[in-house]
Amino acid sequence: MTVLFSVVLFALSLCADCFAVSLCSGTTMARVDWKDTLIVAAAFAIIQTGFLMVGWAFGSAIVPYIGKVAPWIGFLLLLYVGGSMFLEGVRGKDEVRNLNGLRNIILGGIATSIDALAVGISMSLSGDSFAEIAPKAIAVFIVTFLSVVLGIMGGKALAGKVGHIAEIIGGLVLIGIGISILLK
Repeated sequence: MTVLFSVVLFALSLCADCFAVSLCSGTTMARVDWKDTLIVAAAFAIIQTGFLMVGWAFGSAIVPYIGKVAPWIGFLLLLYVGGSMFLEGVRGKDEVRNLNGLRNIILGGIATSIDALAVGISMSLSGDSFAEIAPKAIAVFIVTFLSVVLGIMGGKALAGKVGHIAEIIGGLVLIGIGISILLK
């Protein structure tokens, strides 16, 4: 049960920015119906999971060349991503996040998935095997999909209240994961 909890917590922290963007975008979308919501959620989940796996593959390819500094690089990447998320949440900037149209959906998915790329790299640098990242990638896909659906559908009611809190919590969890890499 502890492993399942940590995998879900990992996925929640990684998709916090997707949730925040979809929450805010729920108020700006031209229409909010199930079909459009599911398309946006699928796009975000595919991009987020893809970036995580590409990052892990890239990191796995360079681990033999950077050896002993790999955990420190992983820690610094997570510290940067987590710290950035935390600061964005604390600053509470209410940027207009528009998910109208395919171009904006893809750009939003990529913008919220850069951290997944860095986290994937840091996971491989810390020695995570494919067997260890696969359940996390599945959880990231499912949790990202669900968080975007919930964010869009609840956007009108909650956009100004929950989005920044999600970024703060997600950032702190990623920093904690970075610290745990150094303690391995």
